[in-house]
Amino acid sequence: MTITTLVAVPNRLASSHSAYLRQHADNPVEWYEWGEEAFARARELDRPIFLSVGYAACHWCHVMAHESFENPDIAALVNDNFVAIKVDREERPDVDAVYMAATQAVSGHGGWPMSVFLTPEGQAFMAGTYYPPTDRAGQPGFPRLLAAMADAWANQRPAVLEQVQEIEAAASRDLRFIDRLPVGTPQRTVDDVTSALAQELVASSDTEGGFGPAPKFPRPSYVEALLTFWSHPDARRVATTTLDAMSREGLYDHFRGGFARYSVDAQWHVPHFEKMLCDQALLAAAYLRADRAAGGGTPWRDVALDTLRFVQNDLAVASGYASSLDADSAGEEGAHVTWTPDEVRAALESAGLAHLVDDACARWRITDPGLFEGRSIPRLAPNAPFVTPEHLLAARGALNAARASRPQPGRDEKVILEWNAMFADACCESGDPAFIALGTDLLTSLARTHHHEGTWFRTDARTSLATAADLGWMIAAHVSAYEATGSDLWLDRVAPIVTYLLEHHWDGPTPRSDEPVVGGGIFTTSDEVRDLATRAKDIFDGATPSSHAVAATALARLALVSDDAVADRVAVHLIDTASALLDEHPRAVPDLVRAYGFVAAGRELVIPGDLNPWRDLLRSTFVPFTVLVHGSGRSPLLADRAQGVAYLCEGRACHRPAATPDELASQISLVAPRSW
Repeated sequence: MTITTLVAVPNRLASSHSAYLRQHADNPVEWYEWGEEAFARARELDRPIFLSVGYAACHWCHVMAHESFENPDIAALVNDNFVAIKVDREERPDVDAVYMAATQAVSGHGGWPMSVFLTPEGQAFMAGTYYPPTDRAGQPGFPRLLAAMADAWANQRPAVLEQVQEIEAAASRDLRFIDRLPVGTPQRTVDDVTSALAQELVASSDTEGGFGPAPKFPRPSYVEALLTFWSHPDARRVATTTLDAMSREGLYDHFRGGFARYSVDAQWHVPHFEKMLCDQALLAAAYLRADRAAGGGTPWRDVALDTLRFVQNDLAVASGYASSLDADSAGEEGAHVTWTPDEVRAALESAGLAHLVDDACARWRITDPGLFEGRSIPRLAPNAPFVTPEHLLAARGALNAARASRPQPGRDEKVILEWNAMFADACCESGDPAFIALGTDLLTSLARTHHHEGTWFRTDARTSLATAADLGWMIAAHVSAYEATGSDLWLDRVAPIVTYLLEHHWDGPTPRSDEPVVGGGIFTTSDEVRDLATRAKDIFDGATPSSHAVAATALARLALVSDDAVADRVAVHLIDTASALLDEHPRAVPDLVRAYGFVAAGRELVIPGDLNPWRDLLRSTFVPFTVLVHGSGRSPLLADRAQGVAYLCEGRACHRPAATPDELASQISLVAPRSW
């Protein structure tokens, strides 16, 4: 192994479209972007590749960068013995998925930053996550690991290649797990599967809210499973505790709005401060549905709308909405968020609001000393309303102005198709005319910025192709736009997206009326991706729903509103390919459980003509697995239907027409699940 003293080495990242890669443009590490240039260089030099994967808002990515990638001596070890590649996982989730499977096979866990050592052909032979700059707490320091990997490549090549085969075998089982499952109709009904999931969630919940020990991640799909059984006291209790804890404690930003990524403690007090667009969208939608399940008029609707406003105010860029805000500001985690009573007093006194200091500190629980490194993370006092009382609005404004004068977190301004479609979907879910307009305008914009000459792209930079999740969420958002507006425009626009998804992501022949059980499901990556040897299939739900579940749900909903036979057959087949997981491990696939509900127990609420007489009921009622068809479009469900009445339909048959909202509410109460 050789070491060279570095002077200055250009690393090719300064002009990258990715904010995460540009963060590393001044590193002494000679980084390459993912691509043939890097692999060709590795083959030419017969060197292994060091692959580092992360994202712009990742705190521990910043830590490893400061400790190791900015260190000239450590950078020299990398440059003299490896070809170094940086990947933004949000831009290339397909690359991330392939090597995350390898990382989990080697270490038993995953996370970011992800650190993987590859052959020049891209095969992993060692993988892990964060490594400190020196040996620490039983973990090898990054320099020692670099030396060991360089030595293994130079002197133990047969052992390295044997390790490659073992890792590939283990990783492939994860990447194509669904291909190993038997295809067949689920043995348990939708009610049985959903109730099994809900019971498991109740059993694993704790009194602080959430489902398991710290660190605690919001899991909107878990909450949605409990909403299905809202009338059951245990489901209602766990959902309520979790929704209240997430929105009243430190996970929520009570001054600017929006949710942090996760809580590092069990009480939701101390967040990991980065904010992701995907979390805002998924949580806003969950809070909106929870409000409807509870009969409407709850603080949860305020939480949802406040979250949507945060995105609108703080994440808007020219072509959509930015992907994230960093956890750090001026190199310090959460410094832009925390307060001391003296800082509150100074901000309010300068605004002529000294008389509000005590009330402000009491409402947001700002104490001396605070509970986070001597400072306070704003949280709501017990019994304080979520919406800021009128007499404290000026104080909140003054505190926000003072906060804005501090160093601000970085913003990753890439516009991810999947996450923007999620946000458009949540806007349409809101029932609020202004947000519906915002969501539908965004969908129109995305069709211009992310679609070019017949190809869909994941980001507005158009450097990476759309994934199945990008397209699945676009389909879902178009269906939601149709439900919100009643306009056939959204069905016209969604049809070619469905065609594109099936042409470029479906494995094998598409199910047909004469051959409904064909094909192997959804590949995450497009068939036009050329720089990955493996095409993964994403089946397990995590922080965001799997592409399998998203596609199944979106296509099932589309089939319900439009009677699209192809969408229906594909959705059914996606459920059948994962039937074993639904029967045996529903907690691993909560979003697929929801898809199963739309496929096997989907309902249509049909309201021909004017929706206004029914809006209050719709805003205060949650009917699981139900789509809304209204207006005067060409849907077959509207054909020959009388206006001024509502029809609740299931299994291709409808209840008697409901002439009043009360009559419709009575019908809905009869179909809602009550217990398990």
